[in-house]
Amino acid sequence: MMVNDTEYIQQDAASRVKVLSEALPYIQKFAGRTVVVKYGGAAMKDSSLKDKVIRDVVFLSCVGLRPILVHGGGPEINTWLGKIGIEPQFKDGLRVTDAPTMEVVEMVLVGRVNKEIVAKINQAGGNAVGLCGKDGNLITARHQGQEGIGFVGEVSSVNTEILGTLVESGYIPVVSSVAADDTGQAYNINADTVAGEIAAALGAEKLILLTDTRGILENYKDSSTLIPKVDIKEARDLISQGTVAGGMIPKVTCCVRSLAQGVRAAHIIDGRIPHALLLEIFTDGGIGTMILSSQIG
Repeated sequence: MMVNDTEYIQQDAASRVKVLSEALPYIQKFAGRTVVVKYGGAAMKDSSLKDKVIRDVVFLSCVGLRPILVHGGGPEINTWLGKIGIEPQFKDGLRVTDAPTMEVVEMVLVGRVNKEIVAKINQAGGNAVGLCGKDGNLITARHQGQEGIGFVGEVSSVNTEILGTLVESGYIPVVSSVAADDTGQAYNINADTVAGEIAAALGAEKLILLTDTRGILENYKDSSTLIPKVDIKEARDLISQGTVAGGMIPKVTCCVRSLAQGVRAAHIIDGRIPHALLLEIFTDGGIGTMILSSQIG
């Protein structure tokens, strides 16, 4: 029995060393580069996954990358709306955000979810700073333009100075997707969109969307049909062919927009897989779909 235990420990140690060795060139390649992570889905709801994502983000910071975390918080918003008797409503996948709903959205995202993430990162040994779009005029919003959805916004501009100052000083910015327009009116903005626009404004190395699907699938019912790598043209073709449909369309479109504005690579990965971030960034195979501006290189 002792021999078997010893062999197991040696094999386990050997596999850990192999993983670290495989990660080294990626750590060297991406040191000093900005990585924008959209945090949402099951990885925000499951406490075990939540802790792993937080540890991954701290790991990225410790090995020299510059992570920025952007988050939503839909389920928690729904919970608090229910507590005060407001029925959540959606139109074309967007939360209908009237004035009372906007108050709850801001309270939950900025006051609760953001501060919980900041506290967890700090407990894990990182240095996080919580922000929303209003802080330092980080994000200026405008109305999304659709009738009947209330205060749902788009990103009008991003002030990169505050984020640049924080990441250069070793801090991990945690950004909630609430911002205001020029008149001070608050808007609820899709967190994928915020992450994509921040990544584009900073010329980030990577935009990573943590989702509840493996990535882009040839057959959405079959997770074994993952498409590991596509370029912008192929991604657009997959949308027009209907391979990318439903809730994946805005995610893929967000990635394409960020790539067209200078982001080096965009990734759609399954946040339900423990340590998905590290597996995608630091292993040869990756685990999700990587979208590039072109397949060259």
